Amino acid sequence: MSVGVGGTAAVVAWLVDGARSTQAPDQVLADLCDRLIQCGIPLWRVAVFVRTLHPQVMGRRFVWRHGQGTTVMEAPHELLETEDFRTSPMAQVYAGAVSVRRRLADPGCVIDFPILSELQAEGVTDYLVSPLIFSDGAIHAVTWTTRRPGGFTHSQIAAIESILAPFARVAEIRALRRTASNLLDTYVGNQAGERILSGHIRRGDTQSIDAAIWLSDMRGFTSLADRVPPELLIELLNRYFDCQVPAIVDHGGEVLKFMGDGLLAIFPVPSNDDAEVGRVCRHALSAATLARAKIAELGGASDAGSVGGVRFGLALHIGRVLYGNIGGGNRLDFTCIGPAVNMAARIEKLAGKLGRTILTSGEFAQYSGDRLKPLGDFSLQGFRGMKTVFGLAEEGGYRGNPGDGP
Repeated sequence: MSVGVGGTAAVVAWLVDGARSTQAPDQVLADLCDRLIQCGIPLWRVAVFVRTLHPQVMGRRFVWRHGQGTTVMEAPHELLETEDFRTSPMAQVYAGAVSVRRRLADPGCVIDFPILSELQAEGVTDYLVSPLIFSDGAIHAVTWTTRRPGGFTHSQIAAIESILAPFARVAEIRALRRTASNLLDTYVGNQAGERILSGHIRRGDTQSIDAAIWLSDMRGFTSLADRVPPELLIELLNRYFDCQVPAIVDHGGEVLKFMGDGLLAIFPVPSNDDAEVGRVCRHALSAATLARAKIAELGGASDAGSVGGVRFGLALHIGRVLYGNIGGGNRLDFTCIGPAVNMAARIEKLAGKLGRTILTSGEFAQYSGDRLKPLGDFSLQGFRGMKTVFGLAEEGGYRGNPGDGP
């Protein structure tokens, strides 16, 4: 069955309306392909490649196969440097925003890309790569294949080309939403990013929550910065944070900010039920001991708190914090503040004085099992009375005296 450009008018109208009947990006592609098949275009496989802004992911690949639905894959930035990419038709499309077509059913078809031999082996008779050009001029791509004897007809190719512009607009809108989410996840964290995207963007828009607080620091960083070239220092910092961030995220925490060589994270407590508080505190302590072990591996030193000659200190506390937007004018920071955060900061400073990697407050320790032992009572600046601090039993070492303080 042949099809003309007019036959895809309903598909174009659906795309112009934003494909609003379908929310998930992978389902948009599946619905589009089903609608084109109903128009008489014999599609077998369609793949969409969209670049994104993400520190680890160059782009996403959506692949639809007839009768199998859509699969989604992520491509790392390193892909652009591979021989497979450089010798692919994608590279040509990205470079020049021109379509590439190979009529594989023709006996004289030039097999000038490795992918073509694979497609021939799968029975593909025609292969078209079309640029998807976003409104800012960025080039993305979509491939169309068929197993129809003789390949696509001229009218079928024209029909495919008629939907490219509205399809690019839909792809761009969905990609921009994902980019916004990626950037917020990257720079403020997942939960904070979700709050911002949901409209919590006004200064002073805060929420009072209970959370375990993580505040860590590299001891001796100033002197290290004097000894190490800047490039190596940045590399060391990144590797150092790699020892902490995955451990925090995997145990239910969220990194709120990096402060030079310091890191602030929280582990939100969903309810004030003691069992739930205990679960969160145990997860935070597990994340801390895992980070401690990773940093020890990184430093290759016998001292668990040492990394490249720099000592690692971490404070854990639990309490209520104000979580939200703080700043001046239209320059805001999504963070947490409150006496509980100040308490964690004081304990973190005390960890350096005691030569400990991990210290916790008494409030945190009561929910954390028997891994923590009291180290003594201390006077913490800005807080009334003496505060008992706890450390890992396996670290041993210094036990404080009453009246000591950072």
